[in-house]
Amino acid sequence: MKTLLRGGWVFGWLMVLVALAVGQTPSAPRARRPMPEPANPALPSLILIGDSTVRNGQDDGQGKGAEGQWGWGNPIAAYFDPAKINVVNRAVGGLSSRTFLTGGHWERALAFVKPGDVVIMQFGHNDNGAINDATRARASIKGIGEETEEIDNLLTKKHEVVHSYGWYLRKFIADTKAKGATPIVCSLIPRKMWDESGKISRNKDTYAGWAATVAKAEGVGFIDLNARVAERYDALGRDAVMKLFPQVTPDEHTHPNRAGAELNAEIVIAGLKALTPNPLDKYFSAKAREIGH
Repeated sequence: MKTLLRGGWVFGWLMVLVALAVGQTPSAPRARRPMPEPANPALPSLILIGDSTVRNGQDDGQGKGAEGQWGWGNPIAAYFDPAKINVVNRAVGGLSSRTFLTGGHWERALAFVKPGDVVIMQFGHNDNGAINDATRARASIKGIGEETEEIDNLLTKKHEVVHSYGWYLRKFIADTKAKGATPIVCSLIPRKMWDESGKISRNKDTYAGWAATVAKAEGVGFIDLNARVAERYDALGRDAVMKLFPQVTPDEHTHPNRAGAELNAEIVIAGLKALTPNPLDKYFSAKAREIGH
């Protein structure tokens, strides 16, 4: 992770030098905001962990406002009463279930999880790809089994035992339960991609299905965000869905704009309301009361 951070810093200043070379006025790389912590430690907390579809960049639309890239973890805060509960978005862009653990992000988030808290996890977008390379090395083993792969990580220069996607979810669930908190699993939001029938492509046979299987086996709440969002996109139609993503070239198919993130947050709330029991019901704001399930 230190290598990644250092690489990002070097890239930022490289862009400054390029700008100077072509006669442009450069802007210094933006200072990174500290990761959020519970605003009032005396209150229970809803803690979100995941990737950029939950918390994108510095959680500000990448400085591009409503038409930038947003995760649903930002607008979901409005559905909770801040006098009753903290909403703490600890998701990190670019990470998989594996690198969220190995990069120390889960350890730092877990440090302030306490009895009565709720942890919602959503991973999968970055769990595909290479298990070991010199650029990302972030993939988990496909599936939910107990198989492992030992590697000398070309990126981190460390020896590592890589586990399955399901293993990492079970790790987050077990650690959350050990703290006396309640884990809830979300399947990954779908990409803006249509199948041959003209419907939004689902991930039921891979990460969405694996997340559902793990949640059921562990006896924890599950929100099938993949199916729920896909159903909403299908109902809206292609033209409306296009407007929920930044209008850029090349086409952005993974990260929604602010409107898209707000829709996803609303769907998460609907999914929470469908849980029996719903551990967050008593913390909802008036806005959440307007949402059906």
